[in-house]
Amino acid sequence: MQKTRPILAWETLLDLDSGADAGMTALRQPLRGRLERALRAAVAEGRLPTGAALPASRVMAETLGVSRWVVTEAYGQLVAEGVLEARTGSATRVAASAAPSALEGDSDARNRPAGVTLAGVTRPPTDARGPRAPRFDLRPGIPDLRATPRSRWSSALRSALVTLPDHELAAAHRWGYAPARIAVAEHLSRSRHAVAVPERVLLTHGAGDGMRILAEELHRQGHRCILVEDPSWPRLREIAGRAGLRPIPIPVDDDGIDVSALTDAASRSGARIALLTPAHQFPLGVALSAPRREQIVRWARDQDAILIEDDYDAEFRYDRRPIAALQRLAPDRVALLGSLSKSVSPALGIGWALLPAGIDPEPSASSPSLIDQAALARFILHGDFERHLRASRIRFRRRRARMLEALRTELPALTPSGIAAGMHLVLPLPPGCTAMQVIAAAPADLAITPLDRYAADREAPDALVLGYGNLDDALVEAAVARVAGIIRELDPGRR
Repeated sequence: MQKTRPILAWETLLDLDSGADAGMTALRQPLRGRLERALRAAVAEGRLPTGAALPASRVMAETLGVSRWVVTEAYGQLVAEGVLEARTGSATRVAASAAPSALEGDSDARNRPAGVTLAGVTRPPTDARGPRAPRFDLRPGIPDLRATPRSRWSSALRSALVTLPDHELAAAHRWGYAPARIAVAEHLSRSRHAVAVPERVLLTHGAGDGMRILAEELHRQGHRCILVEDPSWPRLREIAGRAGLRPIPIPVDDDGIDVSALTDAASRSGARIALLTPAHQFPLGVALSAPRREQIVRWARDQDAILIEDDYDAEFRYDRRPIAALQRLAPDRVALLGSLSKSVSPALGIGWALLPAGIDPEPSASSPSLIDQAALARFILHGDFERHLRASRIRFRRRRARMLEALRTELPALTPSGIAAGMHLVLPLPPGCTAMQVIAAAPADLAITPLDRYAADREAPDALVLGYGNLDDALVEAAVARVAGIIRELDPGRR
C-alpha cells in the first residue's frame, strides 16, 4: 500500500507577513505579491520539493484566509515563470526545474555575482532600464503607447508652466485646480452626457486613486461592504478592501451585472455601495442593458445607496455612439471615475471623480501636480484630448476587425465574445484545453492573460482575454497565429 504524504500546514509554511521587506512595509503590499514571494521562497529553500502538489486554489484560499483570486493569480504567475506546472486533471505542482525567476527572492541574492542563481544557473544580468516589453503584447487594459500624444502633452505642460500666475503656484486648490475642474466637467457633459458641474469634480492621480479616496470616505460614513462585478478588474476591489470595504462578488451575464443577484446580496449583507463598469464591462466586454440600468438606479434610490461607475473604455465604441454615463440617470446616487490612463497613457498619472452631493472627502495630501492639472485643462480645452480620442477610435476599430478576421481564419470553431468596443475581447478555449496550459506554453515574447485572473469568487470558464490596444498593427495576424498554434497543439480534440 502506498504511503500517503502528510498534509502540509500551509498557513505556517507560507508566511504571508514576511519577505524581503519585513514588517509594516510588507504588510502594506498586495496579498497576491506576498503569496508569490512566499511560494518562491518555499521552493528556493527546499520546503516545497520538486513535484510537491499544491492545494486547489479554493482550498488554499480558505486555509490562508484570502480571496480565491489572490491564489489563482499567484499560481498563474508562477506557472508562467516555470516555478510551478499545471496539467489537465492534475494538481498544480512544483516544476521539475524551477525557473531562475523563482529564486530571486532568497535572502542571499545580494551576495551572489550578477546573473547567478541559487541553483548555480547563469543568466544575463537584468537590464538597468527595466524589463523589455513583449513583442506580441496581448495584455488588456493598455492603450497604444506608440500613439501617446507626446508633443501635444509637452506643449500643454510648457504652456501651463509659462502662463500660471505666480499666486497660483502657492495657492491651496481644494479638490484641484479650478480651470482643470471646469475643463473636466465640460468634457464629461459633452462626451459622456453626464450631469457635471466643476464644484463636484475632484482631480486624482487616476481611477485607483479616486477609488481609494471614495472608499475611505464611504468607510468613514459607516459603510462596510461593497458589491462588485464578478469577474472584474481586481485592483479596484483590492483598494476597496484596504479601505475597510468587504467586496461581495455579483455575477455578470450578457446584460451586465445581475441586478436580482445584487439586490439579494445587498439584503443579506446590508451593502449599500456597488462598483460597476456599465459602458463596457471588464473583462467580459458586455454593456449594462437599459432595463438593468433602470433597475439598479431604482435600487440605489430606494436603499439610499451609492453606485460607483468606473467609466472603463467608455470612449471606445465602434458600432454606435457611446451610450451616456449611468451618472446621468441619477447624479445624486452615482460617483463617476475616469482618467487618462486607458485612453491616453498611464504615465500621465491624472484622473477625476465626479461626486454626488453628500460625498465630500477631505483633499488628498498627494494630489496631482499643479502643473499637470493646468496641462490637463489646456489639453482638454484646446481640443487635443478629443482629437486623440477620435484617432484612437479609428485605430482600435481597424485593429479589432483585423484580430477578429485572423481568429476566424486560425480558429474558426471558437467565437470571441464582447461588444464592438474597448481594447480587448474574450476568446473561449476548446474543452480540455485550459488557460493555464496556454500561458505555460507561451513563449517569452507573447503576453496573454487568462480570464480567471479577474474572477472574484466564481469559477471562470477557460478563456483568454486578448488585448489589442498596445499591439502593433503589423503584428496582429502573427500574434493570433502564435496563440492559435498553442491552442491547436493543446486541443485534445485534434490529437
